Amino acid sequence: MDAELTLALSALHEITPATTVGAFRDRVVADDGVVTLTFHSTMAGYPGWVWTVAIASVDAGAPTVLELELLPDDGSLLAPDWVPWSQRLAEYKEAARLAREAGELMDDDEPVIVPDDEDFDGDLGLAALDEDADDDDDEDESDDDDDDDEDESDEDDDDVSVRV
Repeated sequence: MDAELTLALSALHEITPATTVGAFRDRVVADDGVVTLTFHSTMAGYPGWVWTVAIASVDAGAPTVLELELLPDDGSLLAPDWVPWSQRLAEYKEAARLAREAGELMDDDEPVIVPDDEDFDGDLGLAALDEDADDDDDEDESDDDDDDDEDESDEDDDDVSVRV
């Protein structure tokens, strides 16, 4: 089993950092002689998942890795218990308050822009865009003459005018 364990870990370390492979979990021998070794995963974001390595030995030869994969274990795909938004928001606000009190805000943290901030449009350059848009409307009067066709029928309207 030591040779199988060493081979399995070596194969896993070729595809994932050693820090993502946890402790050995179990060994299962199938009817066809394939041995599957299972290791706990320590990857962030994959709680309860396991690494599996299938190994085969043919005619007393050296063991060979057939496949290896990261699989969900029992219960790993279940969503956590639902927490109401008001409770999550309260926890977030409390954590933010504690961080402010502890002085944990970094120098590169940007302040959050609150929509009722007086300089909100100016900070984003939206005021300048709005002024340019108004100027464009005033200058572009060339399409005002396109409304010569006063009748409501569309039979003789072959021309198409697009107003931008």
